Amino acid sequence: MSSPEPVSVTETLSTEARVLQAFRERFSEAAKLLARAPGRVNLLGEHTDYNDGFVLPMAIDRSAYIALRPRADRKVVLRSLDFDQEVEFDLADLKKGDGWVEYVKGTAWSLQDAGLTLRGFDGVMAGDVPIGAGLSSSAALEVASARAFQAISESRWDPVASAKWAQRAENKWIGVNCGIMDQMISAAGQEGHALMIDCRDLSMKAVPLPPKTVVVVLDTSTRRGLQDSAYNERRSQCEKAAKMLGQKSLRDVSKAELTRRWDSMPDVTRRRAHHVVTENARVLSAIKATEKKDAATFGKRMYESHRSLQKDYEVSSEALDAMVAAARQAPGVFGARMTGAGFGGCAVALVEEKKVARFVAATEKAYRAKMNLQPAIYVCRPSAGAEIKKL
Repeated sequence: MSSPEPVSVTETLSTEARVLQAFRERFSEAAKLLARAPGRVNLLGEHTDYNDGFVLPMAIDRSAYIALRPRADRKVVLRSLDFDQEVEFDLADLKKGDGWVEYVKGTAWSLQDAGLTLRGFDGVMAGDVPIGAGLSSSAALEVASARAFQAISESRWDPVASAKWAQRAENKWIGVNCGIMDQMISAAGQEGHALMIDCRDLSMKAVPLPPKTVVVVLDTSTRRGLQDSAYNERRSQCEKAAKMLGQKSLRDVSKAELTRRWDSMPDVTRRRAHHVVTENARVLSAIKATEKKDAATFGKRMYESHRSLQKDYEVSSEALDAMVAAARQAPGVFGARMTGAGFGGCAVALVEEKKVARFVAATEKAYRAKMNLQPAIYVCRPSAGAEIKKL
């Protein structure tokens, strides 16, 4: 789905403050509610979510915001500061179109299809999650929309149910066959922790970062949209591999079984399966490492994950490989890997807190020298999931 390029804005105000100010200017009164939902960075567990596997994301301190007031009718009037556009649609007559608003419309469709009765609203939205960077700006907008719609429609907020509805919007309305991870962490994130999610039963476990470490997001300044990538193809390849191995999903395949059947499978199929099977094991190993406050082992699993995504799953890129290589040589790093669906976007690193400034400077310099691109680097803190504020 194509979207106009976001408008570049010099942010002297916080994103939340800009949204509230713009709402007052557009609608001549203060907003009644503010919905917020965070983006995320996935520390480990890439392309395992749609295989019923384990993931270890963390909600980041960058979010999508919607300032709003309820309407008496079922129309939605919504202005995007990021795209400098205003759109209007009717909840009683939802039709597919194009652009950023489809994530809001798709969420409304999914909620109504689940039986919720929605009210319209006037709103202004903006986000500070980089678009197309693999940090789930789309899931943040979907979950913020779900939070807003449910608040003004007086529906009880259920993070797990809402994540499922938001995922369905992405799958059925947008057309990207994503798993549940992005919407789940945006809806249910816990401040100060990553969240291990079992994508089969959606059970969750809060996982603290190793002591005296921080997470650094490394934006390569390259982009490739999911619909234009091989994301859906990878999912189909995993389903084929599971079927060949006689299982419902690759979650149920052991390393021993895959090894036993290795020679009977086509090369691409078995490599896709190998990534998923070993990636699930890496997530569980990394969680054990956090319990032992072992940042070195956690970092080693990140490097292993990147190599697997590069060689077995083939979703890395020259820019992502260059960024991970730059991070690996920088002071204070424990581990780094590409994060997100791949083909562009971001890498993520676990870094010793007291050395983070030196790490950032060294990584930026080395990446710029290799790729002749200026990266964007964010030191991120684990944040809480979606919330609504009454103003």
